Amino acid sequence: MRIVDIPIEKIYVPASKKKTLDTSKIEPLAEDILENGLKSPIYVRLGKNRYVLQEGLHRVEAMKLLGEALIDGHIVQAKKA
Repeated sequence: MRIVDIPIEKIYVPASKKKTLDTSKIEPLAEDILENGLKSPIYVRLGKNRYVLQEGLHRVEAMKLLGEALIDGHIVQAKKA
């Protein structure tokens, strides 16, 4: 799986994912990303004119806090029911 640059503004976070956000983790994670870089890419799937977040909400929020426009990510296939 290759890593691609994903525009943060095009990432949609489903409501079920938003509920898992722990805001106390964002600032320490942002500091770690500043010092060491983003160690793990996020996972998204393609939606209509956007990327739907599958994994990596805290990393997305930390990158937003840092004022970044792009984040490293893997594009995965939607699960088939």
